[in-house]
Amino acid sequence: MTTKMKSRLVLVAACAAAFAAGAGCTGMAAVGQPHMQNALAALQTARSELQVAERNKGGHRANALGLVNQAITEVEAGIAVGEGG
Repeated sequence: MTTKMKSRLVLVAACAAAFAAGAGCTGMAAVGQPHMQNALAALQTARSELQVAERNKGGHRANALGLVNQAITEVEAGIAVGEGG
């Protein structure tokens, strides 16, 4: 498996985890929401790594950064819903 494929796999896994965690707490009053917080932290780490990565990726790094930012927004919204907000 190439480094490019591994990077894509990690990104897809992080986004899937964030989506699954968000979908899993819909309509529930969650206390602490450790899985959502873990997903958010993982996405924030992914964003940091993408921001410092070399920019010669044919637009894929920038696209991944946009998707991670969208996932962060969704996880934050899921946390707010889970907290009754």
